[in-house]
Amino acid sequence: MHCARSLSAVVAAVFSSLLGMSLPASAQEWPAKPIRIIVPYTPGGVSEVIFRAMSTGIETRLGQRFFIENKPGADGNIGTGDAVRAAPDGYTFLLAPTANFAVTPHMYKNLNFDPLTGLDPVGLLVEAPLILTVSGNVPARTMKEFIDYVRANPGKYNYGSPGSGSPAHLTVAQISQQTGNSMVYVPFKGTAPLALSMLAGDVHISTYSLTAVAGHLKAGKLRALAVTSKQRMAEIPDVPTTAEAGFPQYSGTNWWVIAAPRGTSTRIVDRLWAEFRTALAEPEVRKRIAETGHVPVPQGPAETVSFLKAESARYKKIVEDGNITAQ
Repeated sequence: MHCARSLSAVVAAVFSSLLGMSLPASAQEWPAKPIRIIVPYTPGGVSEVIFRAMSTGIETRLGQRFFIENKPGADGNIGTGDAVRAAPDGYTFLLAPTANFAVTPHMYKNLNFDPLTGLDPVGLLVEAPLILTVSGNVPARTMKEFIDYVRANPGKYNYGSPGSGSPAHLTVAQISQQTGNSMVYVPFKGTAPLALSMLAGDVHISTYSLTAVAGHLKAGKLRALAVTSKQRMAEIPDVPTTAEAGFPQYSGTNWWVIAAPRGTSTRIVDRLWAEFRTALAEPEVRKRIAETGHVPVPQGPAETVSFLKAESARYKKIVEDGNITAQ
């Protein structure tokens, strides 16, 4: 009788062990292995600096490491699509900016995925206010003056952007649209060549993050007309917001969202969001983020779903009104 009970106990233990091995990763204790973060751009970008500012403490608390996998191409659509198609097991997430959630889906007509339906937001993390900036040879000192000049001189002024479909592009594209498509668009591959052209006076207006133009503004080589955020920036307190300048429709920032493949356990999503929320409240993290020209704007999963829908609808109108397509 004793042997029979011992044998039963052994069988039960083995069965229990096998059952645990057969459970999907999301049903086991999470995280049980390193976590992949897809960034749909080349290595070394601001997204990685921002993420690393937050991730150190989170890794310690979770007991696992994050590793960034850069997947550039097609304005970020390659990496975003890979994230949409990844297994919803809690070990793959996407970290991407405004363009990939709210803009490029409207510019690329043949995408085989929709980031709003193919991904579950973990949360909105940070944003970078944009500064509407003109070159030194532009006589305007205010937003109103610039728009009056553009209307009075159709075709004379142009605008540039560091990449088609970026908020920097669409913010000024919207100004051009609302002044009768009176400005010529000049695309660039990156902020550095755009800034050089503006310093030379070849490009008249664009939008930048503060870190990209702070030195040029201080030296008086470029001039800030307004910032697109809801509040003025502490670093340039004399520059009004677009709303204060009388043009609230030109507001908008470049923001970053982290999201999971659709169907990822809400328990995992909520746990990861709690960790990011904690990180974004830490003074040292906030300081490091500020050094990149960004500010924390934490919003949880449900709030971010609503936010993304509104931003997508707003940018869709700008893209369609301007007949803007991928370059």
